Amino acid sequence: MKKEILGQCPVCNHSLEVTKLHCSHCSTTIEGSFQPCKFCQLSPEYKNFIEVFIKNRGNIKEIEKELGISYPTVRGKLESVITALGYSAKPISTVNKKDILEKLSKGEITAEEAVDLLKE
Repeated sequence: MKKEILGQCPVCNHSLEVTKLHCSHCSTTIEGSFQPCKFCQLSPEYKNFIEVFIKNRGNIKEIEKELGISYPTVRGKLESVITALGYSAKPISTVNKKDILEKLSKGEITAEEAVDLLKE
């Protein structure tokens, strides 16, 4: 069984630097300072999630089924992976459509304002 390259230090969880690469076929050795890819630096849990996500082509229902978790948990894990990769996760909309429609029906907001709020 092949061992996977470590992306994080097992002691302090900081990123590791690769300093030596070796070809087992021709015995070439290259020394220097190399950074592991972004995915190598993810935790095993995140790597597993990404693998399941890709295998299921991003189909949330299939991911829920395979991992035995709820829709909000899948979304939360996805947001966490996005952040761990160094990207800004888009905030999950907190718009309550029912409240907006109630305000519209009471005349508290205009139809244009309701449309703008629903687009957020």
